[in-house]
Amino acid sequence: MIRVAFFAEILFEEYDGAARTMFQIINRIDPNRFSFFFIYGKGPERIDGHDSIRIPTLNTGLNKDYSVSLPALVKGQVKQELDAFQPHVIHIATPSFLGFFALRYAQSRNIPVISLYHTNFLSYIPYYFRKVPTLIKPVQRWMRSATRRFYNHCDVVYVPSCAMRRQLENLGVGKQKMVLWQRGIDLELFNPRKRDVAYMRELTGNENPNILFASRLVWEKNIQTLIDIYKRLQETQLSHNFIIVGDGPAGEEMKRQMPAAIFMGKLPHSELAKLYASSDIFVFPSISETYGNVVIEAMASGLPCIIGDGGGSADLIRHGQTGYKCLPKSAGDYLIYIRMLLSDSTLHKFICDTGLNYAQKLNWKNLTDRYFDEVTRLGMEPNEGMVWAAC
Repeated sequence: MIRVAFFAEILFEEYDGAARTMFQIINRIDPNRFSFFFIYGKGPERIDGHDSIRIPTLNTGLNKDYSVSLPALVKGQVKQELDAFQPHVIHIATPSFLGFFALRYAQSRNIPVISLYHTNFLSYIPYYFRKVPTLIKPVQRWMRSATRRFYNHCDVVYVPSCAMRRQLENLGVGKQKMVLWQRGIDLELFNPRKRDVAYMRELTGNENPNILFASRLVWEKNIQTLIDIYKRLQETQLSHNFIIVGDGPAGEEMKRQMPAAIFMGKLPHSELAKLYASSDIFVFPSISETYGNVVIEAMASGLPCIIGDGGGSADLIRHGQTGYKCLPKSAGDYLIYIRMLLSDSTLHKFICDTGLNYAQKLNWKNLTDRYFDEVTRLGMEPNEGMVWAAC
C-alpha cells in the first residue's frame, strides 16, 4: 500500500479547471493500492473516504475568490498527523505557503515529491497589481525565484503543455524533472450529440448565431479584450447572441459594459455541455492558462474555437486547422475569424471536425493511470535516511 500526502489550496471539485483535474485523480484512487491523506485550505469538511485536514485560510485582498492557507497556525498538529500517517510520497499542487510547508516537510523526511503544474501565477501578477504598477516587476522577480526554487526541489513535475514546459525551463527549472501530462476530457459528457436547437431558441428568443465564452470571470483571463470584442461586434451589422458562462469578481463590471450579452452565471457541467454543443463559436482570449480545459471541452463538443495566442491554450490549436489563434489583445483579429466562420458553412464544419478529432484522442483514464504508476514508482524507490522525528 502506497501512502500519499496530498497538499492543495482548494479542493472543491467544480471550483475551476485545476480542481477538476485533481478530482480526476481523486475519484480514481484504488483503495487497495493507495492510501491518501488530504491537507487543504478551502474544501469540504473532509474528502470522502480519506483522512483529511483543513488548514486556516486568509483572503489575499487581490482577488475575493482566492485565499491562501496558513499552515504555520497549525503546523504542530499537521506534522504530528503526517508523522502518524508516514507518507511514501508527497503530492503538492501549488508553490504556496502550504506548498512550501509540504516541501520542507518532505525534505526533512527524505520523501519524494510530485507536483502538477496547474496555475500560471506569473501571468496573473500584472492584473493583481494593476493599481500599484510599481510593484509588478519586484513581485514578478520574487515569484520567478520562488517558482524556480520550488519546482527544482520536486522529484517529478507534470506540466500540461509544451508552452508551460518552455516557460519553466526559461525560469531555470531542470528539464529532466518535467513530464508532459496533458489534461483529459469526458467524451460522453462533452459531445456534439448534446446539440439542442430548441434549448438555444428558448434561451435567446431568436435563431441568431451564438458566440460563447465560458470561464471564471476574473480580469486575468484577459476579460478586457472580451469586452472589446463584444463592443466591436455591437458596431457591426452581424446578427448574433453573445453568451457568457461563469461568475467571479469581474462579473458586475462586465454586465455594465456588455448590456446586451446573456449572462448565465455558473452552470453545472451537464448544462454547460449542452450549451457548448448548441453554440456556433467559442471565443477565449485568455493567455494565462496552463492548459485551457474550456477550450478542449468546446472542441470535444464540436464547437470551433477562436483563442488568444498565448499560454497553454495555444498548444491545443493548430491555426487554420483545429481553430484560430489571435493576437491576444487585438479585438479586430477575433472579429476577422468570427466573420469567416459564420459566413462559410464549409469552413465552419471543417474546423468543427478537425477540432473534434483532436479532442477525441485525449483520455482521462490513460493519464491518471500514468500518474498512479509514477506515484507507485516514487513510493517504492528506497529512500535511505527517511526519518519521522519532529522537524
